[in-house]
Formats: sequence, C-alpha cells, structure tokens
Amino acid sequence: MTALKGRDIERFLEKPDISSGFVLVYGPDLGLVGENAGRLVRQFAGNPPDPESFTTLHMSEIDADPQRLGILARSPSLFGGGTTIRVRGATNKLAPVLAELLDEKAEAIIIVEGGDLKPSDALRKAAEARRDARALPCYADNGQTLDALIRDTFAKAQINLEADLVGFLRDMLGNDRQVTRQELEKLVLFAGNGGTLTRQDVIALCGDNAALATDSVVDAIASGHARKFDESITRVTSAGTDIQRLLIVTQQHFSRLRTMRAEIDAGSSTDHVVGRATPRIHFSRKASVEQQLRLWNDDGLAAACNRLSTAIADSRKTGPLAAAIGRQAMLAVCLAAARR
Repeated sequence: MTALKGRDIERFLEKPDISSGFVLVYGPDLGLVGENAGRLVRQFAGNPPDPESFTTLHMSEIDADPQRLGILARSPSLFGGGTTIRVRGATNKLAPVLAELLDEKAEAIIIVEGGDLKPSDALRKAAEARRDARALPCYADNGQTLDALIRDTFAKAQINLEADLVGFLRDMLGNDRQVTRQELEKLVLFAGNGGTLTRQDVIALCGDNAALATDSVVDAIASGHARKFDESITRVTSAGTDIQRLLIVTQQHFSRLRTMRAEIDAGSSTDHVVGRATPRIHFSRKASVEQQLRLWNDDGLAAACNRLSTAIADSRKTGPLAAAIGRQAMLAVCLAAARR
C-alpha cells in the first residue's frame, strides 16, 4: 500500500522516494492540495520549474485531447532527465490513462490533483495499489497543524508576536489552507522581517469588519446592553447593512444559543459547550457567549426566537416599515435580557 499518512506525508514532500510514476494529491482542503502539489513540482522540476521539462494540464484539456497527456509523458526532455506533468482538477476518467502510461514505464512523474475522493474512486484505488504511485491525502487543518503553520511562518520572517496571538489568530483564520496562507502572507508583509504583530494588527488586517460589527449588535442584544445595542446598530445600518439581514443573523444566534443551552441543561459545562461549538465561536466572543448562556433559559430563548421570527415575517410584508419593525423587535429582546 502506498497511501501516506501523518509524518510520512511531510517526509515524502521533503524528499520523494520515487523518480517516475504518479502522485495523487487529494482531499477536501483544495488549498492544501494545491500547496502540496506545488511543493512536489519544485522537488521534481526545480524551483522555479524548468519550462523545458515541466507542463501543467487541466483535466478539461485532457478531455478535449485524450492523447495529449500520453504524448507529453512519452516525450523525453530536451536536456535529458525525466518529464514532470501536473494535472489539475483530475477526475476518475484519468485512471486508465495513467495505468497505461505506468505500465509502459514512461520516464515521467505525473502529479495529479484530485478532490475529496472516496476509497472506491478509481484514482485513489490506483494510487494506493501501485508501487510506482503515492497517495497524499490533504485534510483541513486542525488546531495543532494550524498553530504550527502560524509559528513557522512568523519564525521564518523573525516576526515577534504579542502574547497569546497564535491562539487568537488560529480562531480568526478558518481551516482552508489557501485562505490561511494568504492571510499569513498579508501579515508578514505588514510587519516586515524582524517586525512585531499585535492583536489589533490582526483584527485590522484579517478580521471581517462587517461580520465583527454584526456580531457586536447580536452580542449586545443577547447580553442586555441597550446602549451598546443602540450604538452598534446605528453604526452597522449606517454602513449599509440591511435590517432584515440583522434580524436573520440575530434569530440564528438565538436558535444556536437554545441548542447550546439544551446541552448545558443535559449536564455539559458551559465552557465545554462553547469550546466545541461548530462553527467555532470567535476567540473574542467566547466570554460574551458564555455570559449569554448563563442569562437565558430555554423558555426565554424560545420566546426570543418567536419574537424575532415574527419580526422577520412582518418586515418582509411592509417594506417601508422594515427598519422600525426590526429595530423594535431587537430592542425588545435586548430589554428582556437586561431584566434577567
């Protein structure tokens, strides 16, 4: 079997143990798939890749001209050595073509990028069964791998980080490798080699300001802070956020609180429920959400959800009054929280 796992993947990326054949890089994290395929291209074709011995094809090009991959794989490099071919967006239709080329012992390394393949998919079965092939799964970053990526990126640029910034940044970034890389590169460029990064720098550069502003409205409502609610909703609506959108987000938040409240009532601790919530609760909001869960019981959350759902329906029926209806409903829920 040649399905690589864990540390074997990193070792292979640093020092591949085959010089010809095919490598399948696949998985749900397409950003990581592309990154690892790119690392393999540099290993086999040089950095930058030698244009005389390296070609990139998309599966659509192979579909349009089925002979093209075979011609490239069978054509020796002008300056000797093997040929490297990168195939992007591969489908299972590529499997028999690859099998034919490998059986002929073509002097080429074919790096194939696939999606989230099942064990029964032809491409994955071929890569895992053949001795001249390797299968490299690429799954979304978890907390440990994301922490390591963040630390390694900033260490290479000798950037100093404010205390606890790695955890804060991990919670702010998602688990898509391509997006993570883009955000980290942006921060490195901002700080410069040997520079310093603070939490405020991260929020300013990586935070979704619209989302953060909406969260401030929702948290003010659920926490019963009428003044913060008034300030936040004025700022958000002035920036062009639609009141119905705010109502929907608020109703969804209260529905989520109700689900978490049920887990707590069943015996789970508040910090455990908040810590494993999916999607993840932003680091900066955890304390507020924990407070909200202590304030509200299930009956209160059910009433708030009903009030907000009614406001959503009413605002859709009466367009000119939508802003007033929405603001009144959200304020009513906010005051209900304040009385708790």
